[in-house]
Order: sequence, then C-alpha cells, then structure tokens
Amino acid sequence: MSWAGKILRVNLTAGTVKSEPLNMEWAKAYLGSRGLGSKYLIDEVDPKVDPLSADNKIIWATGPLTGTMASTGGRYTVITKGPLTGAIACSNSGGYWGAELKMAGWDMIIFEGASAKPVYLYINDDVAELRDAGHLWGQSVWKTEEILKSSLQDPLLRVSSIGKAGENGVLYAAVVNDLHRAAGRSGVGTVMGSKNLKAIAVRGTKGVGNVQNPKAFMAAAKAAKKVLADNAVTGQGLPAYGTQVLMNVINEIGGLPTRNHRDVQFESAKDISAEAMITPRETDGKKHLVTNQACFGCTIACGRISKMDEGHFSVKNKPEYWGASGGLEYEAAWALGAANGVKDLEALQYANMICNEEGFDPISFGATIGAVMELYEMGVLTKEQIGVEAPFGSAEALCEFVDMTAKGVGFGKEIGLGSKRLTAKYGHPDLSMSVKGQEFPAYDGRVIQGIGLAYATSNRGACHLRGYTIASEVLGIPVKTEPTEHEGKPELVKAFQDATAAFDSAGICIFTSFAWTLADVAPQVQAACGEEFTMEHLAHIGERIWNMEREFNNAAGFTKADDNLPKRLMTEAAKTGPGKGMVSKLTEMLPKYYDARGWDGEGRPTSATKERLGL
Repeated sequence: MSWAGKILRVNLTAGTVKSEPLNMEWAKAYLGSRGLGSKYLIDEVDPKVDPLSADNKIIWATGPLTGTMASTGGRYTVITKGPLTGAIACSNSGGYWGAELKMAGWDMIIFEGASAKPVYLYINDDVAELRDAGHLWGQSVWKTEEILKSSLQDPLLRVSSIGKAGENGVLYAAVVNDLHRAAGRSGVGTVMGSKNLKAIAVRGTKGVGNVQNPKAFMAAAKAAKKVLADNAVTGQGLPAYGTQVLMNVINEIGGLPTRNHRDVQFESAKDISAEAMITPRETDGKKHLVTNQACFGCTIACGRISKMDEGHFSVKNKPEYWGASGGLEYEAAWALGAANGVKDLEALQYANMICNEEGFDPISFGATIGAVMELYEMGVLTKEQIGVEAPFGSAEALCEFVDMTAKGVGFGKEIGLGSKRLTAKYGHPDLSMSVKGQEFPAYDGRVIQGIGLAYATSNRGACHLRGYTIASEVLGIPVKTEPTEHEGKPELVKAFQDATAAFDSAGICIFTSFAWTLADVAPQVQAACGEEFTMEHLAHIGERIWNMEREFNNAAGFTKADDNLPKRLMTEAAKTGPGKGMVSKLTEMLPKYYDARGWDGEGRPTSATKERLGL
C-alpha cells in the first residue's frame, strides 16, 4: 500500500520529535492528506480552541498518491483550526515539497504546543530534528529557502516556510514552498508563526516503493495521463494560458466580481487576462509571461513564470524584483485587479510577488483592499488614516498596501485582519464579501448560482476549491448546467464537494477533475492501495470527510446562520451581462442542500447520516 506507514509527532513546547505508526484503520477510512489529516486534528483538538494558542495543532499531510507517478501526485495539505475563520482550515499546495516528504518516508507531520524561540524542523529521510531558527526569523520565504539550502549544503532540499506575514500575525498568512507554491488560505501560516515555527526543510531519497500492484498502477497512471492529454482544458488550455484563461470567459458571462462586488463585469478585464500576459508590452517590447511550469509529476503544467517591466513604478528602483518569478494565476489576478478596479498588469504582478515573498493569501488580501477602496470612496476612510489616496483603480495604492501589509506597518496592520474585522471596525460589516470570515474567490454568486451555494456551505469559508461548480455551470464539465438557474444546484454542489474531498485526500490536484472523474482516480488508488477503493467507495469517503468537517465546525459554534452570503449578493441585483437583474437564490437552495446531505433543518448531520458514514 502506498502509504509510508508512519508519521512524525513534534512537540514544540518540549522540543521533542518522535516517530509513530500511521493509524491504518483511519487511513482506509479517510484515505490521506485532507481527509486523514483532518481526522487526526479533529480527534486531538478541542473545536473551541483558540486558533493561535499552543493548544491548537497544525498538520502537514500527504496522500497515498503523493510522490508516485500519478499525474499531479505532488500535493500536500496543511490542516489546523484557522484564525481567519475559526473554522477548520485545510489548505492545499503543489510544487515539490509534498513528494519530498513522502520520499523521505513520512505520511504526515503533527506539530503540537509552541516553541519558546524560533525553530525549524530538518528532515533527512529517517533523521528528523528541531533546530534553531533565530537567524531565519524576520527573513522572507525566498531568503529562508536560500539560507537553508546554502547552510545545509543541499541544493535539492525542499522548504515549506512562512515569511514576515506569518510572523507578524496577518490573519491570512500562507505556508509557501518552492518559492511560489502555497497552502494559501485561511491563515495556516499565521498558526505556524504563532508556534514560532519558521520552516520545514526536507530531503527524501527513499522514493515511494510500496505500491500494492506496481504493474497495474503503471497501466492505470498511463491511461489517466492520456485522458488529461486528450482533454481540451488539461491538454491545451491550462498549459498554454494557465488558469488565467478564465478572465475573459467569466467576464463575458457577467460573473466577474468587480469593485468589491458592486459590478459583475470589469471593463478592463482584457488588460489583465492570459491574452495580455502573452502580448508584447508597449514599453519594452517583451512579453509578461516567460514560460509555464509544472509541479512534481504534473503533465498539465498550468503554473506561470513571469518577468516584470523593469521600468514600472513599483520596481524601477528595486532590481531584486527584475528576475523571472511566479506569475499571476486567475484568482490572484482577479483579487488584485478586477476586485479593486485595477487594470495595471505589472502592478498586479508586483503585488503577487510580495504575497509570495512574504507569505500571504492574495485572494483575501486583494478582496480586503476592495473593501478598503469602497470605504475610502464613501469617505469612511481618509488619506490621513490609511496613508495613501485609494480610489478604485489605483495601482499605486495597491502597491503601497501590499508593502504595508507585508511589513506589518501603518494601515497594513488593519488590512492584515481581513475584510470581516476591518469593515466591522469601521461600521460597515456588510461590505465584507466573505463567508465565515473568508473572502470570496473570483466568481459572482448572483450570476453563477451554484458557486454561491458552494461558498455559503464551504467548511473552510468562501472557497471555489471545495466544490468547483464552475466546471459544470460555465465549462460544461462533466455536464452543462445553466449558471443563472438555481434548480438542481443543491445536488450538483453536494456531488462536487464530495468528489473534491476524495481528489484532495488522494494527494492529487483538483485541476485533473476537468478531465477525470472518480472513475479515472479509482483504478490508480486501487492499484496503489487496495481493490476496495472503487469509484463508489471513494465517493463515500469524500462524503464522510465533508460531514466530519461539518461536525467539527458545528461543535466550534457555527450554525445555520453562518451558511450565508453578504447582503449585497442577496439584495443588490447584477447590473449588466447575461445575469442582469439576478440575485442569489440561496434562500431557496439551502433547505434542499441540507436535505440532499441528510442534515436536519439546522444544518446538522442526522444520526442516520452519521451512522451511514461511520462517523
């Protein structure tokens, strides 16, 4: 079976590192990564724990396909109770770090307690030890990785770390690996910082050699890769344009939230799109996009590597940002751009690089800036308070704000609280475009009804990656549904949520689901882990994970009232586009969703549902 079979338990308070066997009964019930890591967290942590206290735990977890030759088998997740939301936080990342941990012989690392001083964990196959990180504290993610590779004399070392944002308590700080891949949402990096844990440096040379049926696995993985290659999205669109291919598409259907969701279309979407990234600039004649890039084992290669215009105001005196670096993906380009009315592609790339360098979520950051700009235009916030003129569309303000937030200075400290706390402080809580305290991604829930329901019911707060109904509602995958129609969406959302939980827990990228169904995943998991992992069994596991997460949130104090959307989406109709006049039909959809889930009228799993799922 392709689990490594052991986990590391690190007590930061005591300074101890111990190996223990993986609970194989749980592994078979929750698969790995998101599911298995969440099971450990929920079993060991009080749902009402203060997320930033030593009593909270934080877990790095791989899946059974992580580190194997399955396409996209490089994923890992970071699981904790999130400080941004107070809900369960489970944030997924690609790159190479997850595969390296698995190849060092570990399925998971559990950190408990808090260190009295900055430390990092060093892993070299079976050897694992806490080391002093005083020389790393205060350094960026980029510098931390450079120092560790140099001091440990290992250029192949893989590093997962926090930057200044995690140290300074930005509530949506990220955990970053491989310079620009991130477990980005819900403040997992903030928890890491609260424990004085700076980094995990891993070197693994063992490989993943315990696949149950190697010949069958190779055949299943090869067949699944062909499905990805033959698909228009995973074989052509994502490699060529990345996720940014969506910018113009979503804008055209009137589902691109603009200026803090006041509008649903951005008149300058084309200026910050994938097409703009491959068009030579007027200033220097060079293209913004340098190349695409793949994570470990990935045959899609949707990642972007970009190079800025060296004469742009944000970097003309900062040559350290002139080199090629991680480029804009759709969610970041939207949050830093359309959400604020900013059409300057170079300014978006600068802000994106700072988010990578200092480790914070560009979605929550950008969406919070949208709220700040609206408050500024209303006269609630002034230049004297925030330090800069900040009307919608100001690229200068965006770049000032990202620097302030990264450094934790001036008004940046308030931006680091997220939009829910910031708007409440200034008397306008309705201007936070968030669910459970987590800011929306790049799709409007009035015009695309299913994604609105997915936001409202997501266990980690507003999220597109917990049930990406855009695949069906916009792209027609696996079947086309009408975005403005709300009938049938509760069942669609549930199906996407359950399947996504299974994909995440296997240790593969959710982007494979543009081409794969569980029927493509099951043969790979069966060959790796055992014949019992049929398509139906994986769906059942996904449903079990979703309900387990829900039970944790309910115990933490969340109720039906938290399955909601901002007043703006419920009462202010879309002004333009195919969905003009629409508001979210959440009120009609939510009871049907609860019914489809086997929950009572208050959103609690019934005893029959829990018994059926083995909870």
